[in-house]
Amino acid sequence: MNEKKIQQVLEIEKQAQAQHDKAVSEAEQIPVQADLEAQAMLDKARADAQAEARALVAKAQAKEEVDAILADVQSKIQQIDVTAQANMSRAVSYVLNRVVGKE
Repeated sequence: MNEKKIQQVLEIEKQAQAQHDKAVSEAEQIPVQADLEAQAMLDKARADAQAEARALVAKAQAKEEVDAILADVQSKIQQIDVTAQANMSRAVSYVLNRVVGKE
């Protein structure tokens, strides 16, 4: 009977050692897994930041293009206004001269 109890104790110790070894193995994997997850999070954050930066740059370039087009249009409007004013003066003079009978 003593032999049977010794065998049971040895079996329990063997199971305990197996569970201990498994726990140690799993514990050793935790830092490795944490490093992998942290690296994945860093990679994702970096990719997101780069995408956001590209979007901001594109938006800024679009705004610069809009500003350049607007400045060009405003310049053309000013030129048209100057030309219209000059032509208006000539038109008024022509009409007055026609009314007065000079032409």
